[in-house]
Amino acid sequence: MKLLRIALLCLLPLTANCSNAAEMKTISEVKRAHEAALLALPDVASVGIGRDGNGRPAIVVGLACDNRRTKALVPEQIEGYPVIVKITGEIRAQ
Repeated sequence: MKLLRIALLCLLPLTANCSNAAEMKTISEVKRAHEAALLALPDVASVGIGRDGNGRPAIVVGLACDNRRTKALVPEQIEGYPVIVKITGEIRAQ
């Protein structure tokens, strides 16, 4: 019985974050939930999904021009996902 308790205590740190991982939204869900608010910011031309410098999924916000005020309004992360701001120029449908 004592060995079982010790084994369970050793596993506790591994399972402690399981509920958080299960509750975390996918990046597509997070993008969809925040896309309209991001697009409403001045000079935001696009909101997409990409990867950060470490290869992790990231939300990519494309700006039509280098607008420092808008950059300051874009959060560094949203719901745990990093946000990358890129100057893309205007995007037009063809």
